[in-house]
Amino acid sequence: MIKADPLSSILRDTGVARRLLDLSDLPHARALRFPCERSVGLHLVLRGPVYVHTPEWGEPLCLASGDVAVLGRGHDHLLSTQPSLEGLPVDQIRLSSLGVPDATATVLSGAYQFWHAPLHPFFAEMPALTVLRATELPRLDPLALVSGLLVDELRAVDAPGASIVMQGLLDVIFTYALRHVIANCAKVKAGWSQAQSDPQIGRVVALMHEEIAHAWTLDELARRAGLSRTALAERFRKTMGDTPLNHLRTLRMQQAVQLLTETDRPLEAVATAIGYQDAFSFSKVFKRSVGLSPKAFRQRDAEDRLNFWRFKTES
Repeated sequence: MIKADPLSSILRDTGVARRLLDLSDLPHARALRFPCERSVGLHLVLRGPVYVHTPEWGEPLCLASGDVAVLGRGHDHLLSTQPSLEGLPVDQIRLSSLGVPDATATVLSGAYQFWHAPLHPFFAEMPALTVLRATELPRLDPLALVSGLLVDELRAVDAPGASIVMQGLLDVIFTYALRHVIANCAKVKAGWSQAQSDPQIGRVVALMHEEIAHAWTLDELARRAGLSRTALAERFRKTMGDTPLNHLRTLRMQQAVQLLTETDRPLEAVATAIGYQDAFSFSKVFKRSVGLSPKAFRQRDAEDRLNFWRFKTES
């Protein structure tokens, strides 16, 4: 049995829901707005140039054919074929499942939605925009190879199971792109990505993901990592920018959110599943972290499910 790695655990435990957006033939004289308040955006340019406009960048960023762009959660942006938005009408991208793609499509886009907070530290540290240039990737780089497969699949419009294959390939591209994001973030600042490059701290983070309900103490985590208590605390803060037990609490709250939204388990069962002894202590920590009691959170989540922009979670 293959054990889940930390990135796979994050995508599972944060309740990611995804949508393949049908974007055929980017209009020449219009711009398309992508609302990403709660989503990570992914764009694969099939034919360029395409310009990405974001408030964080003073100048639009030009993408060429084969380039992949990843927009961090909370970073709304526009795509256009023009370097300037002046005088361009703006359309909002529609949310629909993929239809039969037009042979003249220039960009294939996906949205990966993380509806609830608190965010996992990785998504909080993601930059507003990461661009992976086709010309800078090795010829046999997995991202380049899978992108090529997706382009081939787009051409085979009548092939059986085309939409399933395209969604699967887009998910693979998304995951490979996140690997590049992790590698880039690890070079820049302390955070979850940097922690993955430290074998012992990465081991501690993996243990928390694997056994979230365990009654972890700093002493036991240090022992399992082969470090002293002091060394673990110092290295964890240096690489992660947080303390081990604070990070554990964040993971538990994310798992609690998932259980409250995807199951009808009573609060006692949710509390036990994530390592709390009783519903009262769990509820106190949950309200402090999320801003709502578990009961009020469940009620709001039920109302949010009617929101047009909320995707359905898929297994």
